[in-house]
Amino acid sequence: MINGSCLCGSVKYEISGSVGDIVHCHCNTCKKAHGSAFSSVSAVQDCDFNLLSKDHLKSYESSEGKHRYFCSNCGSQVYAKRDNTSHIILRLGSLDSDIDSPEKEHIWVSQKSNWYSINSELPEREEFE
Repeated sequence: MINGSCLCGSVKYEISGSVGDIVHCHCNTCKKAHGSAFSSVSAVQDCDFNLLSKDHLKSYESSEGKHRYFCSNCGSQVYAKRDNTSHIILRLGSLDSDIDSPEKEHIWVSQKSNWYSINSELPEREEFE
């Protein structure tokens, strides 16, 4: 079982299946939501994701059909969900357990912060479809 939580522990979850490949997103909304150069994420199937404690879980529709879920107490981003999909977009910084998922790519590098240099040999995509 893979476990995760927000910074204050008010939102907790477990994952019974696998965590997908790791993607580093440099889009403007991820940068603003996380206060960072990029957000590292992975897909997790809805049926494998179980919220254990969600009293402080709130959401914000950051773009049409995409909801970002976060703790209203500490502000930690936990996951995102697009309408009509069968998976969540897990914010890997919320993990408490180690995972063995491989890094796949950097996306939305067209919106990358000019003060950050990508120093990896991972593929870079200007956008993401």
